[in-house]
Amino acid sequence: MTKPSSLLRDFVFRGLLFESESEVFRKAGIKVGADLSQAEEQLLLEALGPFGVQRRNEALEMARLYAVLHAFENEVRSLIRDTLEEQVGANWWDTGSVPKKIRELAESRQATAQKDSWLEGAKGDRLEFVDFGGLSGIIIENWDYFKDVMPSQDWIRQRMTELEKARNFVAHNRMLLPSEFARIYMYVSDWNKVIGL
Repeated sequence: MTKPSSLLRDFVFRGLLFESESEVFRKAGIKVGADLSQAEEQLLLEALGPFGVQRRNEALEMARLYAVLHAFENEVRSLIRDTLEEQVGANWWDTGSVPKKIRELAESRQATAQKDSWLEGAKGDRLEFVDFGGLSGIIIENWDYFKDVMPSQDWIRQRMTELEKARNFVAHNRMLLPSEFARIYMYVSDWNKVIGL
């Protein structure tokens, strides 16, 4: 008689093996298993169902833009964190690498989040509490570590200032014009080319 633990192990192993092998078929365009993207799209459409067509279309367009800005902003944070950890060390935050005003505001926000908030999201990284605009301040403060990656301080300052304005519109659910969408996508594309993404 086979032990229940052996049956479970065999079942899990076969599932993992199937998942691994099915990826080859998926890459060839053959549908294997559940298509989660269709299920997620259907859930989104159901959630937007009560709203008018124009509102739904605007929401979907803004959702795409939000996703790009989210990825961009967090990529900037990663670049700062990785660069300063490499150049200054793991304690870069406490070494004067962050301008005092930016550091104090971020630490104050972090303390408030840890004390008062019922939200359980990420609270441990002080860089996560830095305003979008403060990110360029950190880069410029540490320009010697970033000058080989970016064209100039003016370049980073201009793009981050304009992107911050657009980001704040998006964060407060204000609709942008098509030309503003295009400018944001262009700035993010410029950044990706310069940084090497």
